[in-house]
Amino acid sequence: MAASADLPIQAPASELKDRDRKYVIHPHQRADRDERHIIVRGKGSTVWDAEGNEYLDAMGSANWMGQVGHARPELAEAAAEQMAELQYFTGFDVYSNEPSIRLAERLAGLAPEGIDRVFFTNGGSEGVDSAFKAARLFHFRRGEPDRTWIISRRLAYHGCTYGSGTASGFDLVQHGFGPNLPNVEKVTPPLPFHSELYGGQHPTDFLVNELEQTIERIGAGNIAAMIGEPVMGGAGVVPPPDDYWPRIREVLSAHGILLIADEVVTSYGRTGVWFESQRRGMNADIIVTSKGLTSGYMPLGAVLIRNGIADAITEAEGFFHGHTYFGHPVACAVAMANLDVLEREGLLDRAKQIGEWFEADLAPAREFPTVGEVRVAGATAGIELVADRQSREPLLAGAAAVSAELRRAHHVIVRDYNATVVLAPPLVLERSQARQISEAIVEVVSRLRGDGTLSPR
Repeated sequence: MAASADLPIQAPASELKDRDRKYVIHPHQRADRDERHIIVRGKGSTVWDAEGNEYLDAMGSANWMGQVGHARPELAEAAAEQMAELQYFTGFDVYSNEPSIRLAERLAGLAPEGIDRVFFTNGGSEGVDSAFKAARLFHFRRGEPDRTWIISRRLAYHGCTYGSGTASGFDLVQHGFGPNLPNVEKVTPPLPFHSELYGGQHPTDFLVNELEQTIERIGAGNIAAMIGEPVMGGAGVVPPPDDYWPRIREVLSAHGILLIADEVVTSYGRTGVWFESQRRGMNADIIVTSKGLTSGYMPLGAVLIRNGIADAITEAEGFFHGHTYFGHPVACAVAMANLDVLEREGLLDRAKQIGEWFEADLAPAREFPTVGEVRVAGATAGIELVADRQSREPLLAGAAAVSAELRRAHHVIVRDYNATVVLAPPLVLERSQARQISEAIVEVVSRLRGDGTLSPR
């Protein structure tokens, strides 16, 4: 076998694709999708592939991040300067480094009141697992070792490790990997568009009642925490009713159950605020973050923990949990530079503006018979596709077809989640680019038939 060094820096695109198929196992890889797009360069909200094709990144590096856009020299310089000073030293036990201390202090200043402690991870899945461990250990240290159950929601996405994957509400994340993490229960999510789920009741009334019955069935003394996204991402950008999270929080508090806010997608300006959970009235005990913390320039996550919980899990034997790259100094230095850009350029306000652009530009799509609903939350949008509006039957094949056509015909990169086409562009997106993305979506969706196929252009 030849050494990897024989691969030229400017290898032909066809060769890169062949080698990719031969050697790389992709996350969320689907057997029916053989095409490859080798992305080699980016700038702002635009990326280029190895064949020289230009694409509009309407999905934050296709993975809900990239808040400050591609190829920011400030972040590259922050990484280089830190590498030249100290590339890595463990954060375990008695050791630390200045960038991680400075970042933790800064996050504590941005977080909701009472959340001043930070546990670093490499990403969101690790963060969710860390939050589960922290919640269980908190109850254990307080003399309630039976509180091990986690309540999640169907159609939630919380990651793909064993703990986070079990909590995720998509069957494929668990299928064939079992046995999965025990003591995880999933309840119905708030999907206002699908009112048929709630038997004629107001969605929040139904969901609060369901949660209370679930707690009664499992036993409050057996439940550690509930986890939820302030706005559901993988379900297709679904904001809950305004009274949902405050009422859910009230039920949980009455039974001594912690609330974990999964803000891997929604934090650091994505929806126009630092933390969407605070705006939604979650009053979370633990907040899991990642993605926008570094805009994808380095792998890093941060779990923000309420002070009383942090005190409990660090006493006695301490929190015997963590990963090698905890508080990586280079990643933390990049995160600081990223937060600087978000603040200096007013990108939280820009996220709100992007949402206004999408609301206006995607409005024509609401008139198409295969569009059930267009939802916007800050700089994210979901276009849910249906076979017809009367049945509201999800048009799964349609979302995949629209996503592929946007990529091929318009060079616009989006994601398809079940029956929803999702947008989450960099927060540096320009007005003309938002219009171009929306016009492309309107054009493609206008050709979508009720069987999920597209009519010719």
